[in-house]
Amino acid sequence: MLASRKLAIVILLHMQFWETDAVSLFDDDKSGMRMPVSLITGFLGSGKTTLLNRVLVDPRMARSLVLVNEFGEVGLDHLFMESVAGDMVLLQSGCVCCTIQGDLDRTLRDIARRRSRDETPPFDRVLLETTGLADPAPILQLLLNNPMISHDYRLDGVVATVDALNGARQLDEHLEAVKQAAVADRLLISKTDLADIDSSARLRARLEQLNPGAPLYEVVQGDIDPALLFDAGPFDPAGKSDRVRQWLNAEAHEHEHEHGHDQGHHSENHGRDRSRHDDHIGSFCLTFDEPLDWDRFNRWLMAVRASWGDRLLRVKGVLDVAGESRPLVIHGVHRTFHPPTLLARWPDDERRSRLVFITRDLDRATVAASWDEVA
Repeated sequence: MLASRKLAIVILLHMQFWETDAVSLFDDDKSGMRMPVSLITGFLGSGKTTLLNRVLVDPRMARSLVLVNEFGEVGLDHLFMESVAGDMVLLQSGCVCCTIQGDLDRTLRDIARRRSRDETPPFDRVLLETTGLADPAPILQLLLNNPMISHDYRLDGVVATVDALNGARQLDEHLEAVKQAAVADRLLISKTDLADIDSSARLRARLEQLNPGAPLYEVVQGDIDPALLFDAGPFDPAGKSDRVRQWLNAEAHEHEHEHGHDQGHHSENHGRDRSRHDDHIGSFCLTFDEPLDWDRFNRWLMAVRASWGDRLLRVKGVLDVAGESRPLVIHGVHRTFHPPTLLARWPDDERRSRLVFITRDLDRATVAASWDEVA
């Protein structure tokens, strides 16, 4: 009873979330009107610079804009073709490289302004490299729901590099490294040519447990298909429905857990060393078999955000909302969520609502039980 009263109070205090008429609430997917941004993250020494140097000479990077902190850090001297501005150069591959001037949001807004005035070479997508110590959450929040940014840009996906030689130690010692890997849509394991087979296998197994929804790719000397850095998100201007299924990858997070209506329990991993950072981070999927009442779902998610927002590393969802024939996509980081968006069609015949949670010190049973407290 006490938990129910607490949840009700939280709901009343946070009614500002998505509080509009249902008819006007859901926007159609307008991804074709916004620039897709791919985030490449990874801890210090994990191979981001080597990877960038390799992909930036690839002609398939044409019409891409790459944002880096400093040209010198990436070592692009041999790649310069001509200077467009003090912070922007056009490379031989046809892509544009630009340094981040001051705050990221100011740089993105300045680029959008220059692009609208034809003051930059043409580009159709953005690749943003973070620093090795960066927590990706603030950048994801900026791209998800900052009106000044989301007018021109949309988050496409997150790619994280992990060092096969030092990755296990970095995951043990640095929470940032764990977050980078946990929230990624795709994981690139670098330096596998230098690490022994057993170490690489253990790291791969650890990453699969930490982030079961992200496909793993091995990278040697940064040699990858540049396509792996793009098109990892749910929104596709061409309307391809399989993108959202790949982005959500709910099956990887479901395991044996199901939440048809009001059942489902979280099984603890007994016997594991809870001193490891990634033992505090987990993922799970809640599945709802019947169409969701939007008002109830909205109030519940508001309460979840208010109660545990700091523990929500990432939330992805494809929802079957009562009265709506098309799938609704939601996407959030901590307490910041992208406005709900309608896709053109369902990715397959299965129209159950699925919500994937990547969390820190928050288990499935707690979140699932909170659903039953919202009438």
